[in-house]
Amino acid sequence: MKRILVPTDFSQQANKALKVAAQIARRYDCEIFLVHLLDLPLQLIDPMNEGVGGDLPESLFFMKLAHKKFSETFDEMKYYLEGIKVHETVEFDEAFDGIISIAKKHKCDLIVMGSNGSDGLQEIFIGSNTEKVVRFSQIPVLVIKEELPVFKIDTFIFVSNLSTSSRKAFREALNFSELLGVELQLVYINTPHKFKTTAELDTLFNDFTKNIEFNPSQFHIYNDATIELGIRNFAFKVSADLVGIGTHGRKGISHFMSGSLAEDVINHMKKPIITFKI
Repeated sequence: MKRILVPTDFSQQANKALKVAAQIARRYDCEIFLVHLLDLPLQLIDPMNEGVGGDLPESLFFMKLAHKKFSETFDEMKYYLEGIKVHETVEFDEAFDGIISIAKKHKCDLIVMGSNGSDGLQEIFIGSNTEKVVRFSQIPVLVIKEELPVFKIDTFIFVSNLSTSSRKAFREALNFSELLGVELQLVYINTPHKFKTTAELDTLFNDFTKNIEFNPSQFHIYNDATIELGIRNFAFKVSADLVGIGTHGRKGISHFMSGSLAEDVINHMKKPIITFKI
């Protein structure tokens, strides 16, 4: 991992994500691309438009304002960013499209985004755009909800339905756990609605981990009334520091978890969440 993308609207929530990204960057010698997107009307982006002020294009005013905000952020975050190579980027684009294209352009390996702890994924960085980023990003997206002065992961769980299509996301989660230096805990939530016997789950697990080096003792079956409750309760039980899930490109978390309630629970968990493309 060499490049980390951090979208920012210069809010405290965005700075929480930047603090975590800085710690990861320092630990693994990464560069940070700190990105602010200006979603302006086309007539303001046109360089021939003189803007409201008359002397300079209004787009230039917003560009200068953004760079001023960058300077203020660097001053506020000096302790965390010192010695780390940070590229400040301001682009005219919609938040979702801009984040995806910039991540691809700079060959970023990870996106780190902030979120209000109680408002969930749909409130990360300019409304519902971040839910689209989580859904469509080809690279892992780490969602930070709360202040983490020290980003230390001791227990990393990955929730899976053990489907063949989820193997790619599982492999990526394994790679990330190796980077963190922790053992990944694989979790299957067993519910009355889709109950599976121990024998059935043993078969699923063996097929799922075929040709993948994984210790069976790190596989957990957690029984609960619903998937969403199971995720929350298991994470609490093992004091998980990071929760990993796979997402489908078209239907996102709700498709993977087979229901909007599960998405609601994931959205409102306060623990850091990392998503991997299935």
